[in-house]
Amino acid sequence: MLAAAAAVAVSGCSTKAPESGGGGGGGGGSEGEVTTDVGIEGTTIRLGVLTDLTGVFAALGTDITNGNTLYWQDNQVCDTYDVELDVQDTNYVPQNGVQLYSGMEPNILAMQQTIGSPINTALAPEYESDSIVNFPSAWARTLTEIPGTGVLGATYDVELANGYQYLFDQGLLQDGATVGHIYFEGEYGENGLAGSEAVAEARDLTVIPAQIKSTDQDMSAQITQFASEGVDAIVLTVAPPQTASAAAVAQAQGLDVPILGSNPVFAPGLLQGPSAQWLKDHLYVSSPITAWDAEPELLQEYQAAYPNTTPSLGAIFGYAMGDVMKQTLDAACENGDLTREGVVAAFGELENVDTGGLIVPIEAFEPGVSPSTQSFILRPADVPGGAEVVQDAFEGELAGDLAG
Repeated sequence: MLAAAAAVAVSGCSTKAPESGGGGGGGGGSEGEVTTDVGIEGTTIRLGVLTDLTGVFAALGTDITNGNTLYWQDNQVCDTYDVELDVQDTNYVPQNGVQLYSGMEPNILAMQQTIGSPINTALAPEYESDSIVNFPSAWARTLTEIPGTGVLGATYDVELANGYQYLFDQGLLQDGATVGHIYFEGEYGENGLAGSEAVAEARDLTVIPAQIKSTDQDMSAQITQFASEGVDAIVLTVAPPQTASAAAVAQAQGLDVPILGSNPVFAPGLLQGPSAQWLKDHLYVSSPITAWDAEPELLQEYQAAYPNTTPSLGAIFGYAMGDVMKQTLDAACENGDLTREGVVAAFGELENVDTGGLIVPIEAFEPGVSPSTQSFILRPADVPGGAEVVQDAFEGELAGDLAG
């Protein structure tokens, strides 16, 4: 299921595109020759996946990769090319990601997934020099500056600003409030904190920042500090293990305030723990991804393919990633150029990307700009995926200015 696919590089070849044209018809590749180079052998395209199957985002990484796999079982590029995935586990360690990419690079056309802002950042020079289109499982603003890298949703600062907007709109937070924000060191956490700081400036909030490492598991000190400071809300830019700890400590201390999280903070496994009901009552997640209640047919297909798993929203995201990659590769095929450079060129021309509601609308991929200004708001619930939509994709008051 997640085994790495063998790959063979084919240089400087060209193949006959189907007469139907695929991917919407028209363009230079609809009836003529399609130029290819690395990562295509015959009618098979190989894409790379650098995910986390054993680290802090293991549950999320597994589900995203399953979503990638499920998408490409049912879809082709230009009605001609099957897609195989070369899946490698980084354990959420940047050095591992760099080494594993080095091994797969000669045999792939593009990167279907790279999980984690630190690993995407570490690989940025290689992705640029190798002309690689890459879709990260991460939403840090810095990643939008990597040529060919497509962040699929609002960047973390915009995402959290939308989450704050929801809390204000619901009367759960007021101007002048005090907020405690726990965040990972590095691009993920710092971009999330930037969202809190922007909202603080606009709404006269006091933010108490608490930076942690991704390996820190116990949030007792941070939550105790927040309680002593009398915070009105807790904000998290962390992983599910830290969310579980923060909830347990807040519950034990009677800190009855809302928790707002960036989308990676939640996994359905959190609802198997002792703080499950507390999380249902207090956690709000700002997300680029819809919930399974909006996609019953896809849920049925996913459960048939992976019957022994608890589907998280990561699987929806993985499926959507495949859809955006297909739109990119189909456009390159129609242009008659499925080389790496041709794929990068097609990627640069994408705009108003629609995945049928799986993720928020993507306006375009411009350097340094959030690709979307919209977010869903989700809450934990006893439903498939562990979360339900309480606010459809919307744009908060600060989103446009923050997007860049």
